[in-house]
Amino acid sequence: MATPEQAFFAGTLIRWYGQHKRALPWRDTTDPYFIWLSEVILQQTRVAQGLPYYLKFTEAYPTVQQLAAAPEDEVLRLWQGLGYYSRARNMHHTAKTVTDAYGGHFPERYAELIRLKGIGSYTAAAIASFAFREQVAVLDGNVFRVLARVFGVSDDIAAPASRKVFQQLADELVPADTPDIYNQAIMEFGAIQCTPVMPDCLFCPLQQSCFAFNHGMVQELPVKAKAKAARPRYFHYIVLEHEGAFYLRKRLEGDIWQGLYDFYLYESPDKHLPPADLLRELREAGLEIEEAHLQLPQKEYKHVLSHQKLTARFYHIKLRSRLKEEVLQESRLALFTVGQIEALPKPILINSYLKDARILVYL
Repeated sequence: MATPEQAFFAGTLIRWYGQHKRALPWRDTTDPYFIWLSEVILQQTRVAQGLPYYLKFTEAYPTVQQLAAAPEDEVLRLWQGLGYYSRARNMHHTAKTVTDAYGGHFPERYAELIRLKGIGSYTAAAIASFAFREQVAVLDGNVFRVLARVFGVSDDIAAPASRKVFQQLADELVPADTPDIYNQAIMEFGAIQCTPVMPDCLFCPLQQSCFAFNHGMVQELPVKAKAKAARPRYFHYIVLEHEGAFYLRKRLEGDIWQGLYDFYLYESPDKHLPPADLLRELREAGLEIEEAHLQLPQKEYKHVLSHQKLTARFYHIKLRSRLKEEVLQESRLALFTVGQIEALPKPILINSYLKDARILVYL
């Protein structure tokens, strides 16, 4: 039985949601496949950025069976630009599991959904409540923020132990009759009303009962410890061209961008790499390059990941003849035409270079 305070909170959010919710395609369905797709795409991604990807995926793969049958390279190519490529690989894996183990039908309960690869507690709760109206609470960044401010919870949301505190409170607040609407309401409220930096407190329907507003702590809550500084990495890409085609290789497990394609890479501890050192590295890899043929980069490319800060330079070399077979085997390089390169899944940093170098004009 909900307390009067909890009932007021849930009811207020649901009424607010009915008046202010954004028209988004995944809200017009109870199909767990479409709900799951939207949640995977929108993890750590703004709606404005994620919506075009959602539309691309639903057009390319209208059913979970069609996503399961798609080649991984094709899935990664559609995902290109969103980052966090492990999410795309996990999504593809789960599509196969749902197709093969569940006959193309998603499990209907939270406890089963969370066992699928890439589906954590938040996504499992979203699918279970939105598609099947199970009384389980979603807990994402928006929900953390709303709960911390309204109820005055000062536990550090970055600390694993704090999740239990917020989860218990969130679970108590979910109404049994409308868990789907309530969960969407609290997330939407955090996204457009109780925002991180400039929340609209003046016109907030929860203003009178909000702990943070009444105690002047709107900017202090939620409490979140600072993340560790991103580790710098310095990439030196060797762009090997032969008669209008280019050598690329598929990245392996154990590092960023698994399954994506990039050029031959030499990573150095410093962004300044003397040409002599680079030529020596290439000779050790079996690539005999004359210094006169080495075009020094005119531009640095920077790309920030969650825990890494990348600085990349590209060295364009036109080869007079194809690389020897033993070099290809050792380096894992393969020759691709421009048309083939366009269809390959690539890191956004590689895409930026290809566009600047006018190798791929229509990106």
